[in-house]
Amino acid sequence: MTTPARKRKKAAPKTFKAAYDILKTNAVELQQQDEPDIDNLMTTVEESIAAYRVCETRINAVQQALDAAFAEEDNTENSDI
Repeated sequence: MTTPARKRKKAAPKTFKAAYDILKTNAVELQQQDEPDIDNLMTTVEESIAAYRVCETRINAVQQALDAAFAEEDNTENSDI
């Protein structure tokens, strides 16, 4: 009897695109399974959580930068009045 090959845990992605690609790939794999792959589920979930955190951090950083840029623009416009 052979045991299913266990996915090797990958290092956390470094970029938003890499993290997003992991999330997209894992979502497709989970949706296309006829039977749940319980042996690899925790690896998939852990990998997805790490990728989600990278995406969330990057989105929050961009949002903060945009908020700061718009606040600075508003201050400049108000000081000209």
